Amino acid sequence: MISLSISNNVAEVVLDAPQKLNSLDEQALQELSQAYDDAAAAASRGQVRALLLRGEGRAFCAGRDISSVSPEDDDAAAYLGGLVEPLLKKMASFPAPTFAAAHGACLGVGLGLLLATDVVYVAENAKFGSPFAKLGATLDSGGHWYFTERLGMHRTLDLIYTAELMSGAEAVAQGLFSRAMPADELLDRTRGIVAKVAAGATGAFTASKELVAHIRDQRLGLWEAMAEENAEQARLCKTDDYAEGFRAFQEKREPQFRG
Repeated sequence: MISLSISNNVAEVVLDAPQKLNSLDEQALQELSQAYDDAAAAASRGQVRALLLRGEGRAFCAGRDISSVSPEDDDAAAYLGGLVEPLLKKMASFPAPTFAAAHGACLGVGLGLLLATDVVYVAENAKFGSPFAKLGATLDSGGHWYFTERLGMHRTLDLIYTAELMSGAEAVAQGLFSRAMPADELLDRTRGIVAKVAAGATGAFTASKELVAHIRDQRLGLWEAMAEENAEQARLCKTDDYAEGFRAFQEKREPQFRG
């Protein structure tokens, strides 16, 4: 269902249940959480300096697996609050840059996985939105916050009320994700970018990751954010990668960062 491989300082986490569009039940969420734990442990040993999340088959993730859920007995709070939210927090705080390559359906919890990832590249024909109007349910996994933050109130409620989906190209044009690519190029191009990042200055990248999250969550103003940048730069200037970057620039060669 969930697989993890590590090669050349890149952890690749794969949603591997294509027969059900990689929808996630409780067991799959636990497996996914364990995969991130294992990748984080490898990162602490210097073996992982970037992570890629992707899905097998026709879709990235169609959301929660409700094939065996009885609506009369469903405990949505336990599923979302007990499993999904802790997983998304773990993903968002992963100690290295994270990327996702998303194609096909990316809905519900599947959308949440993308929202908890640093950089998201999508297939031009991928599908995003809130289909929950047809279930008598509501958008979950942080979707309300993310859509409102990126799209504004009117577009968010339009998507929720109508259950219409937007394409990957539309989602990027509206500021939801990083880049849209042809579906047949998505994985190879994403892997190439992730490989370059994994060879970069991981400490500086994670500092920026934490700064961006703090600016977002605390709504910092320009001068507050600048003060935090200054403090991070002062810390980084004592690292080996900082010294290597400066020497490489002065010597007109490519840096060899150790992360």
